[in-house]
Amino acid sequence: MTLENIKKEYIEKVKSVVDEKELYELRVKFLGKKGKLTEIMKEAKNLSPEERPAFGKTINEIKNYINDHIEETKQILINKAIEAKLSKETIDVTLPSKKVTLGGMNPLNKVIEEIEELFISMGYSVAEGPEVETDKFNFEMLNLPKDHPARDMQDSFYITEELLMRTQTSPVQAREMLKAQGRGPIKIICPGKVFRRDNDDATHSHQFTQIEGLVVDKNITFSDLKGTLEYLIKSLFGENKKIRLRPSFFPFTEPSVEVDISWGNEDDEENIKWLEILGAGMVHPNVLKMAGFDPEEYSGFAFGMGPERIAMLKYGISDIRSFYTNDVRFLEQFNNDRND
Repeated sequence: MTLENIKKEYIEKVKSVVDEKELYELRVKFLGKKGKLTEIMKEAKNLSPEERPAFGKTINEIKNYINDHIEETKQILINKAIEAKLSKETIDVTLPSKKVTLGGMNPLNKVIEEIEELFISMGYSVAEGPEVETDKFNFEMLNLPKDHPARDMQDSFYITEELLMRTQTSPVQAREMLKAQGRGPIKIICPGKVFRRDNDDATHSHQFTQIEGLVVDKNITFSDLKGTLEYLIKSLFGENKKIRLRPSFFPFTEPSVEVDISWGNEDDEENIKWLEILGAGMVHPNVLKMAGFDPEEYSGFAFGMGPERIAMLKYGISDIRSFYTNDVRFLEQFNNDRND
């Protein structure tokens, strides 16, 4: 068989190929180790030296032709297969679509964002800090030296003697005051996760969130604190809400107060029901000194709240664990607007 006859045979055979399997078999038949071109190349040894170059050139030309043609044919077969599949699997775009349920925001996150937006509108900045904190910033910089009895108020997760999971977001306040290098003003809120050794139940969790606020400047008074808290409570729960301040103790504030809000019977002064909501106070002079501020020149107030408690009150949630179980049925109750 001559080289020209091999090419002609290939051209005839490829016309009847209907799929990639047959095309592969045709490639093996002509270009494989035992294919027609491989076999005819063995005849080169019987040719004279003058004839061999032309013979080899012709073989290469035919080989390249078949290779290129097979690749082109392969793509044609692939396209035909796709077209055939599409013609059998037509889609009626006029049919009504299925309603897709979208994920929604956790009510706890909603409350955190609401509080952040409220304070940002009042000129506050949002500050963050590490969750693995040093004893120095978690306690000592907040007027809680080692062996201070008030440390027992917070049962902590210690990693080493000097490292622990932060028990409050107050360390962020201490860090921000140090950054200010003794110069005000400072107006920040510090949202974030905190950790305390506790038995988890409907109202307690070993991990929860806090939002603490700090204002330090000249001529900051207790009335500034009270006005800020009243605005916060009325914005979160309604204009009819009232607040009550009770003396309390926090090592990093002096004086310190517990803040209660009215929870029913607001129009009946004698029978108002009160609910504790957060703690606050004027920044302790020792805290100001340790952060580089002159307490004779600067003063400030601080407050701290638990967004979980606020969310439970706003949305009527009875179990704090619901915020962390990722139960879609729970989340859907607060996000019906996402699927309208």
